[in-house]
Amino acid sequence: MNPTDTAGLAAGLIEEHIRVRLDPAFLQYYVDVVSRKPPNHTAPIEHVRLHPDRSPIAIDTAHHERVADHVLFSGDGTPFTVRVYHPDPATSGPGPYPVHLNHHGGGFVVGDLISEGQLCLSMRTAGIVVVDVAYRLCPESVWGKCVQDAWAALRWVTDGPGAELLNINPASVSIGGVSAGSHICLILQHLARDAGIPLRLCLASVPPSTDGLAYRSWEDSPFPSFGEFRADPTLPWERIRYLGSHAMPQDRIAELRAMWPDWWLAPIRASNWKGLCDTFIRTAEVDPLRDEGEAYGMKLVAGGAKVTFKRYLGCPHTFMYMPFLKQKDEYDRDAVDALKLAHGLYKD
Repeated sequence: MNPTDTAGLAAGLIEEHIRVRLDPAFLQYYVDVVSRKPPNHTAPIEHVRLHPDRSPIAIDTAHHERVADHVLFSGDGTPFTVRVYHPDPATSGPGPYPVHLNHHGGGFVVGDLISEGQLCLSMRTAGIVVVDVAYRLCPESVWGKCVQDAWAALRWVTDGPGAELLNINPASVSIGGVSAGSHICLILQHLARDAGIPLRLCLASVPPSTDGLAYRSWEDSPFPSFGEFRADPTLPWERIRYLGSHAMPQDRIAELRAMWPDWWLAPIRASNWKGLCDTFIRTAEVDPLRDEGEAYGMKLVAGGAKVTFKRYLGCPHTFMYMPFLKQKDEYDRDAVDALKLAHGLYKD
């Protein structure tokens, strides 16, 4: 199919103001693959989990070299699993190594230790240990337990047995995540500051910084991109509403707001922006969450933090899961470079 044919077919599937801003390689993928399948938000969550629509980067790394699973316990005693990726000692030395905690995307409803296997394999080439956190999902667990799990994992590597067990340096810790996982990291960034835990970097990708999953309408958002890209081909409003019906259902919003601090639901509403760690905010041009992620970064700047921004042009929300995009290669290189710099691994 030539580019003209692809553009013509995409024109009937994607709104014009969105289509003209998307990378041609994505349009080809959308026409050939995405448009031929029913969207996940039309199926029951049980069906979605039994028949996951795996992205090309979803790799089961359980039996890869220098990869091992560990069971941890959250603050309420519930067990959860982390998958640990060690770097190659032939190129990275004997350690102790810096450590980076990764938190997968999926709207707090889907995702597992396979979802971002390729990302974890890539990041460990920076010469660091990567800990991928399988936090609890909704609706089986109430929203917010995911944060408690992530916090338990962070404490495990900073002042728990994880540091010695994994041969890591607990003074060289970074955190990161994609989408919902990034939201978790924004919360961890504040919790770590308050607990006196120094972080080298928060690597936040396409981060939601509001309680958008609790919105009744896309018009509830104060950020222009939320409405402009409400028909985003990978994260349309219908999918946000579907995820919200499981993570923050309308009949439980009051309960959630009573259960957790308000800024957990919407990190951009945090009250203290002083003393937060260096942050790398990565957003996608064609993404309803773009503006709120960048606005969170500007709050950090105003509070005195060092913040790097990168907006990946021509990309939808989940572009980092698409190896056929040149921007995906940039994304991987940017992560490795940022982690090396943050952890002092660049050699003169």
